[in-house]
Amino acid sequence: MSREQRQLVLRKGRLELESCRLPRRPAGYARIRVLLAGICNTDLELQRGYYGFEGVPGHEFVGEVVECDDRRLLGARVVGEINLACGRCEWCLRKLGRHCPVRKVLGIVGHPGAMSEYLTLPERNLHRVPDSVSDEQAVFVEPLAAAAEILDQVRLPKEGSVAVLGDGKLGILVAKWLLHRGASVRHYGRHRSKLALTAADGAEVTVSARRPRAAHDLVIEATGSPQGLADAVRLCRPRGTVVMKSTVHGSVALDTAPVIVDEITLVGSRCGRMEVALRALRRHDFGLEQMISAVLPLERAGEAFELAQRRGVRKVLLRPVR
Repeated sequence: MSREQRQLVLRKGRLELESCRLPRRPAGYARIRVLLAGICNTDLELQRGYYGFEGVPGHEFVGEVVECDDRRLLGARVVGEINLACGRCEWCLRKLGRHCPVRKVLGIVGHPGAMSEYLTLPERNLHRVPDSVSDEQAVFVEPLAAAAEILDQVRLPKEGSVAVLGDGKLGILVAKWLLHRGASVRHYGRHRSKLALTAADGAEVTVSARRPRAAHDLVIEATGSPQGLADAVRLCRPRGTVVMKSTVHGSVALDTAPVIVDEITLVGSRCGRMEVALRALRRHDFGLEQMISAVLPLERAGEAFELAQRRGVRKVLLRPVR
């Protein structure tokens, strides 16, 4: 194996393809050849200045283990938990390493991401991909797990529908997951072609920039827009719950009076359990391949990022391997 690799580096909003030596592999870590990496809204926000990020982005990936300490992993196709936790603190001992105060986060905080030919992750972070799950499906495991996390945090209302705001990649996955779990879903978005993906699964869809008021007991905000949270609160019934999924660069303005007067619960929601998503993918066809708009090589990453920001575009993937 070559001791050099190509990687995509983000600096001050600019993307540059560089050649460099392979990063050191510490004990207990695996080196993984990246087969596919996904561009998500968080990556686009990093390019806009979120977290003041500089480095190799990318946290959605599927890859093949090429070096490791645990020989049982060698050659396995894997996906990986993105939080690199210490394993010793209060949060880690409670199996909540995603909240470890000294954690690093793949492609976001302190650890080079998946938009490179190789990456390293602790072996304990890795999950084998079943043979029945394609690379194109497996690259969605991280965001599908984030969608599944919602029902680890809140219960579905016994009666009435659930609203999902946003028809981007995460919004579609959230709607698909809730439908899979038996919810009655009203999916709000701006693109009929995107909403068709969840309508085919049984969602009622509304193509409109305007939202009705106080219509749902549970509202999932996944617009990726600063205005999305205010829209979600407006859509939520008194004593209902708004789950916040968007990560947006900059501050978000919100009139808190309706939240207080209507006693609305706001729930932040981030990563989820990958094993849950993988189990579901073994048993259920979520139509994930239909969400892919393009697969481009790493050297066309600039074009891929531009494409991912266009209206109506679904998922854009990078294929680092040559």
